[in-house]
Amino acid sequence: MCAQLKEEVNREISSIRDELIQLSLKIHDNPELGYEEHKAASWLSEYLENKGFSIERGLGGLSTAFKAVYGSGKPIIALIAEYDALPEIGHSCGHNIIAASAVGAAIASRAAVDSSDGSVAVFGTPAEEIYGGKVTMVSASVFNEVDIAMLVHPGVRNIALADSLACQNLDVEFFGKSAHAAAHPEQGTNALEAMILSFNSVNSLRQHVKEKSRIHGIITNGGRAANIVPDYTSASFMVRAAEKSYLKEIKEKVLDCFRGAALSTGCRLEYRWGSTIYDPMKNNMLLAQLFSNNLQSLGRKVEPFELCFGFGSTDMGNISQIVPSIHPMIAIAPTGTSLHSVEFAQAAASESGHNGLVDAAKAMAMTVVDIICDKGLISQIKSEFEAETN
Repeated sequence: MCAQLKEEVNREISSIRDELIQLSLKIHDNPELGYEEHKAASWLSEYLENKGFSIERGLGGLSTAFKAVYGSGKPIIALIAEYDALPEIGHSCGHNIIAASAVGAAIASRAAVDSSDGSVAVFGTPAEEIYGGKVTMVSASVFNEVDIAMLVHPGVRNIALADSLACQNLDVEFFGKSAHAAAHPEQGTNALEAMILSFNSVNSLRQHVKEKSRIHGIITNGGRAANIVPDYTSASFMVRAAEKSYLKEIKEKVLDCFRGAALSTGCRLEYRWGSTIYDPMKNNMLLAQLFSNNLQSLGRKVEPFELCFGFGSTDMGNISQIVPSIHPMIAIAPTGTSLHSVEFAQAAASESGHNGLVDAAKAMAMTVVDIICDKGLISQIKSEFEAETN
């Protein structure tokens, strides 16, 4: 029965392939930033509603979050959709593919749900790139009843496991005193110098933190004119670490870089840590193995199972801390292509991107079939999760 259901879900995805691609391209061609994804959330939820899913909008108090459910009872298998874009370079992280593949997998999984107990649910999660919409949703207990969660991210390799880093944003401001930069520079207090000193201090700090740690930022305001001593500068930083405990430790070291610059220049420092912390990804090995087997059955070469490839930070990590989860990646671009680049944005709307979308949907749907056909798998997956938690 399991093999027959897998054939059926694959046929279903093939039959709606063009619809899924058009949905993906529509999102790609209309990029929306975090918490502004009104078009994408509407297109996705309406499409699922037309396929027999019950829809709950405004999930967790977020206007562009939604839940689409088919079936009833347990297990509840969540397929996670992301659809926010990046400033100026649009869907250069391929979230249009994440969204469409989750939708396709859910629609195909209806056959498995109809054959047994359980539910499949698409969770539309906004603002992954900057604000961490899933963090808010986890805090609102949105995923408390979920048994398993999956999300497939486009990339340059086919992998079932991926590391991610704990992450928190930091906004900083320096306040100085303006003056004529040529006539009376001694009367000024240079806020830009404070910011430059901070960047140099952060650069020095980088060689004295653990290997996977990352500290990076941009100046968002560097002054008004070259002949005015800048009295105000601002910057936005991201601080990352492999563990939340070490993230807490290096946050203080990073702040010391800014405090020292304020002291040496006489500027006043103000800073604000982001309200959300991205947790590191906790991969469920059994669930990853099931997905890997299904992806390989489609003719894709999956990287050796013991290898993990890091890709930054994701708020999917927060879901993975409370629900057995995976965040595999599927190749849509040549090795060496950087995510968050113009080239990757082009790949996300290419034929290779479309093929990745379809294979991701099929592999997720077949993994749903595995779980629904063999009820013992849920217990094994949860036992592994609990052992890792304790």
